[in-house]
Amino acid sequence: MLHKTLQSLLAAALFAATLSGAQAETVKVGATPTAVPFNFLDPKSNTLQGVMIDIADAVGKKAGFTAEVMPIPFASLVPALQTRKIDMIASAFANTPQRAEVVDFTQTVLEYGEALIVPDKDKTDYRHIADLKGKTVGVQIGTLYVEPLKAAPGLKEVKMYETMSDLVRDVALGRLDAAFGDGPVIAYQVRKQGVPNVRYVDSYQPQMPTNISLAVRKGDTERARKLDAAIDALKQDGTIAAIMEKWGVATQ
Repeated sequence: MLHKTLQSLLAAALFAATLSGAQAETVKVGATPTAVPFNFLDPKSNTLQGVMIDIADAVGKKAGFTAEVMPIPFASLVPALQTRKIDMIASAFANTPQRAEVVDFTQTVLEYGEALIVPDKDKTDYRHIADLKGKTVGVQIGTLYVEPLKAAPGLKEVKMYETMSDLVRDVALGRLDAAFGDGPVIAYQVRKQGVPNVRYVDSYQPQMPTNISLAVRKGDTERARKLDAAIDALKQDGTIAAIMEKWGVATQ
């Protein structure tokens, strides 16, 4: 009996040690530091914060790992994942067929559409891309809006920008007639934070739906499975909805 008791205690101890080790795992997470309110560098704490940072932390706790978030430029997210600089992408990173060829996505975390901004002196009620005929428009490199805008007939020019902040600045300075970007990001910057000389076009109707997912290396199916299970749990217990509300993000 004593022998069996010792065996049971030893098995329990080994299980606890294994579980502790799993919980202690650190997963390197890449996030763009310039997409308020999804992920941005807080100058006060010098740390990355935002919707996707909170989601990465919550998913990590649920899945049993610690998320070590690293600032990565948007265009470098996939290369950083492929070269194992990071293990996961948690950013305003859309799930598209093209990207699914080089990374594996989880289920959709949240969904939204694009938004349009123009100089505030332009009072036109634009509704569609076609309404911008003859205009110079800006868009962020690497976003799913690039190709549709390049293919849109009638635009004078499509200019590429590294960050959303640069886009907003050039609209304010009159260097761009218009700019497109992630709806919640633009709404947060222009409406909530306030940007002089820039108008958020309320009449515009989104035409390019964006599904945001977490991403892992191609073939990392076990990690993707664990992330999906954690996302399911966080949707059901209201955690993701609470994070959206915390940051004032309205999604579709």
